[in-house]
Amino acid sequence: MKNRQVVIKKDDQNSSRNTTNSAYTVRNVRYGECQKNHAAGVGGYAVDGCREFMPTGEEGINGALTCAACGCHRNFHRREVETEVVCECSSHSSLGSS
Repeated sequence: MKNRQVVIKKDDQNSSRNTTNSAYTVRNVRYGECQKNHAAGVGGYAVDGCREFMPTGEEGINGALTCAACGCHRNFHRREVETEVVCECSSHSSLGSS
């Protein structure tokens, strides 16, 4: 299974010229078990038991969206997002007179 990591940078608009504030939101996206209902056509409910998404190809090609274990599209797999906010606290520049 392949984990994805997305980094979003947020700049603090209220920072003064001597202070630098920045915060990053780090999101790890993981695709879990397949939730496709294979018996929907006959009015039932049955899943295939695929425990995690495994892409059939490399990132950037069509195979990256198809599961090697069950053959379903990635959208049928449960999406798990872990979000973490990382803050680089302000650094004050010292203004001294010489």
